[in-house]
Amino acid sequence: MFFTNETLTNITVGQQNQLFLEIVFSCIVTTLTCCVILFINATMLFTLRSKPVFGQTSRYILLYNLLFADTLQMAQSQLMFLLSACRITLLYPICGVLVSLATLLTLISPLTLVAMSLERYVAVCYPLRHATIITVRNTALAVCVVWTLSLLNVLIEVVLMLRVRFQDLLHLQMEYSCNKEKLTLDPISDLYAKAFSYFLFVLAAGAFIFSYIGVTVVAQSASTDKASAEKARKTLVLHLVQLGLSVSSTIHNPIFVFIYKTVDSVIVVRIRVVIYLCIIILPRCLSSFIYGLRDRTIRPVLMLNLRCQWKCQPFL
Repeated sequence: MFFTNETLTNITVGQQNQLFLEIVFSCIVTTLTCCVILFINATMLFTLRSKPVFGQTSRYILLYNLLFADTLQMAQSQLMFLLSACRITLLYPICGVLVSLATLLTLISPLTLVAMSLERYVAVCYPLRHATIITVRNTALAVCVVWTLSLLNVLIEVVLMLRVRFQDLLHLQMEYSCNKEKLTLDPISDLYAKAFSYFLFVLAAGAFIFSYIGVTVVAQSASTDKASAEKARKTLVLHLVQLGLSVSSTIHNPIFVFIYKTVDSVIVVRIRVVIYLCIIILPRCLSSFIYGLRDRTIRPVLMLNLRCQWKCQPFL
């Protein structure tokens, strides 16, 4: 969700001045919000590497992978937001690298969430076998599979882009701000991206539903730890919300094409900023809050690190 040069066309001088002020304000608000969340996520990442127990527990390893991808994605998204807001155009290959990185990181999050939901399912439904199934080695293998699948998807998309004589664009400046739609020059590439997104959503939703039903059935059993099962079920619901926000961030552009055609340009900027914060920025810190506040092992260490980091920043 980015500003485009088309936003400044067909409006009066007064509207352009107001629109300029709106864009400057949006850049300040989004950048400050992004910096705060980056600070929290960076502290959380440091926390997950501060004690051996976090590096020897599968769910914390998966959480680190999720936070790492979310943090990089948020920084990359804010960079794209600022470039677009300032109407800075890029060369096609530079834009291609940024878009490919965004595609890679966007895919990492839902796949990692699927792995985390399955880990919770095994922990609740097969507690006696959890230690033998969910080992550190198997978790590291799962992380490698997640990154490999994501890289393979990006590679396929790049190959499809190159089919449309992309080499002729290597030294051409883009006319508008960089985004994926401007690089999707081939209908086959667009069809593949949509088909893969739908497949990923169905796969992830199926894994979450399967895990949730399994945990719910076990929670109703008299022979299980009901408190642990109920906590796992709430965690799965939160992960499902994260999945929904992650997937929605990839399909918002068609909505804004419709909004741009029917709503005033200044109002469009405000709507885009609100949705950008709600769908792109704020969900990137959900994992820190879900685990940082709810997990009894992480919470005291995270709070200690946040206080220490806060005191070490003289400008705060």
